[in-house]
Amino acid sequence: MLEWLKRKIGKKEEEADSKERGKEEELRTPRPEEEGEADAAASSTPPAEAEEREGAEKMPQPTEEGADFYGSDTIETSEMEEIEKPQAEVVEGDFQGENADSTGPMPIDTDTVEMEVSEGESDQSPEEAEEVPRESEPEKKGFFAKLVAGLTKTRDDMNYKINDILGNYVKIDDDMMEDLEDILISSDIGMETTMLLIDRLKERIRKEQIQDPKEVRPLLSDEIARILEKNKEKSALDIEPSPAVILVVGVNGVGKTTTIGKIAYRLKKEGKSVMIAAADTFRAAAIEQIETWGARSDTPVISHKEGADPAAVVYDAIQAQKSRNIDVLICDTAGRLHNKKNLMNELEKIHRVIEREHADARRESLLVLDATTGQNAILQAKTFDAVTDLTGLVLTKLDGTAKGGVVLPLIHELDIPIKLIGVGEGMEDLQDFSGEDFAEALMQR
Repeated sequence: MLEWLKRKIGKKEEEADSKERGKEEELRTPRPEEEGEADAAASSTPPAEAEEREGAEKMPQPTEEGADFYGSDTIETSEMEEIEKPQAEVVEGDFQGENADSTGPMPIDTDTVEMEVSEGESDQSPEEAEEVPRESEPEKKGFFAKLVAGLTKTRDDMNYKINDILGNYVKIDDDMMEDLEDILISSDIGMETTMLLIDRLKERIRKEQIQDPKEVRPLLSDEIARILEKNKEKSALDIEPSPAVILVVGVNGVGKTTTIGKIAYRLKKEGKSVMIAAADTFRAAAIEQIETWGARSDTPVISHKEGADPAAVVYDAIQAQKSRNIDVLICDTAGRLHNKKNLMNELEKIHRVIEREHADARRESLLVLDATTGQNAILQAKTFDAVTDLTGLVLTKLDGTAKGGVVLPLIHELDIPIKLIGVGEGMEDLQDFSGEDFAEALMQR
């Protein structure tokens, strides 16, 4: 009886072992649809993790009949299948880089990391990387670039005609020089300055034995630059040492008030203390306008009521400058036509007040001219110079005008230096005049 029971129990154990081995084989054998996933998982599984899994698979698994022998907390094989499958999916996701489970291990693929660095980051230093031009980055334009752009109409019109003349002649003769003379006059260079240029050209052609008409162009550029660089040493504002007074004059509509605001802004940036005298007491809203410009540059403004005596405003401003130890006083004046005698006499009175009350101060009398007026600007300058003894010119609205050639006769005929030029509406668009830069911008091909 005892032997029969032993054989019975042995058969049951063998059947249980056989059933368990069949289930283990089923677990080890991948399904057709999971073959690729298992291969990918095996290739990406670290050696340590693979050993753990292999050891776990070799452990004896409990059977339903032997549950009491292993304990009540054992895990059935069906539950193990449910745990194993998500782990395989996590590994697959990590390997493919898609749909990865954030809670699972993230194996590092060194090849992928190196590729991202080489594509997304540069081994250059920050300084070297900044030197590489970027197409998306807009080109930075300086004042010279704005000057070149502003003189486009003048340059294109004059250069087209000059090139046309020089290209149509096979030799240099009187007819060619007469045609060239007509072009210069029509470009607002004026009769007197044009004749000076033609005479100098003829002299150089003779001395240098020039025969090809195309070789005349660089000679003309040289002579234009020679005129523009006249009074080069006087082109800077004469406001050192302080105190200094700048009287700003001009006809209506040339941009005097705007020019004053920009000069104040510039001088403040240079570290000087500045004050403005609102001596334009006739034009409606002129005082409010100059006060607005003063506020933009944090500059105090001395003003009276509308209709007050402009000379009295300047007088009070001079006293305030002295008491507050201000470096530069800029005096605004009412726009007036150069052919109105009574208004010009009033301007002369202001000039006398400055000379009397501030004899030791550096003085500038600046005439603001609109470049678009062409030859009329020369007549204005001559009239104002007779009243206020002009020390410099400010040429505004050069951007977009076809009359930029007027700069040459202003310098040559009046013998008054151009101190400042404006090529835009921005606060930084009023800069020192450079004859060399202007000549290059005017004659660029």
